[in-house]
Amino acid sequence: MASSRLKRVEESATMKAANTANKMKEDGIDVISFTLGEPDFDTPKHICDAAADAMYRGETHYAPGAGISELKKVIADKLCTENKLDAKASEIIVTPGAKQAIFEVMMSVLDDNDEAILFDPAWVSYDPAIKFAGANTTWVPTDTENGFKPVDIEEYINEKTKLIVVNSPGNPTGAVYDKQTLKNIADIAIDNDILVLSDEIYEKIIYDQEHVSIGSFEGMQDRTITVNGFSKAYAMTGWRLGYVHARSDIIKPMLKIQSHSVSSATSFVQYGGIAALEGPQEPVAEMVAKFKARRNVLVDGLNEIGIRCQKPGGAFYAFADVSEYGDGNIIAKKLLQDAHVAVTPGSAFGESGKNFIRISYATSIERIQEGLERIKAALV
Repeated sequence: MASSRLKRVEESATMKAANTANKMKEDGIDVISFTLGEPDFDTPKHICDAAADAMYRGETHYAPGAGISELKKVIADKLCTENKLDAKASEIIVTPGAKQAIFEVMMSVLDDNDEAILFDPAWVSYDPAIKFAGANTTWVPTDTENGFKPVDIEEYINEKTKLIVVNSPGNPTGAVYDKQTLKNIADIAIDNDILVLSDEIYEKIIYDQEHVSIGSFEGMQDRTITVNGFSKAYAMTGWRLGYVHARSDIIKPMLKIQSHSVSSATSFVQYGGIAALEGPQEPVAEMVAKFKARRNVLVDGLNEIGIRCQKPGGAFYAFADVSEYGDGNIIAKKLLQDAHVAVTPGSAFGESGKNFIRISYATSIERIQEGLERIKAALV
């Protein structure tokens, strides 16, 4: 029998859609899956070699709960250099994936009946993590016609508001917040003494723009919790390696949770993380260039069909408006049944996504082009 806590939480819609597509594939059906946010590239060889070398030299035992010192130092250096944060290794905790990091953050900073702000639409696991902590989600609308930027944030702030979640570049929309948008959020956080969780997992998958960390703004150093990881930028989804930078009174309770649950990130995997940050970055640039080309093919193709879709500034998702043909749930089901194309209904990400579908373009241009043909045949 499920606990009352679990009854507040729905299963992951993205995983559900992917599982349905995989079951059809097992039955011999040629399904084009645009569901999961997983790069279809292999992890760069130098990263694999570093992890294998660590394994063979005996780095297969328990790791320190907060992560090995070498990796924490490299992460701190990276945050100082690239993200303009004043980061120290002692303020870093290495986690088994960024999702685990977000869960630990919510459990560490939120109390029962606190409120956390999400910008609608938002990644599917933020809201469940908030609910697991006993808190409540406040959904702030975004301007779906203007880059999905949040609007009227101040109207949703009250004495219970404890946390604002920022995800830029974002999932599911690919939205990248400019400096003015981030400064507005920062000013609100400072004026109302609110923490900000900045999920920057897609920071390196960005097109023709510059990533800006909200923690680098004046007055935000001590109230920003920066979450990042290796899954997206380095095609390391299966490695389960993430990290958090925050002030020490936030890191300490996170470490308490980690020590009593997952213990630590896998020992030899962490040496792969060092190689990822210290090694050549050309594989990342090459991957981003391919994502950009795929984005252009997909978004241009959708608009030619008559499905309105803005060009995302980052990540590898298109959030397409299918209201001309039905709501997102109906269209997602129709595309799977009639066209054998799997997408995620936009309602999984919040109320404002009900007329949208999310399409992950982490697949080849050839499959994207075929998927567009199938979508056109099913809808037009």
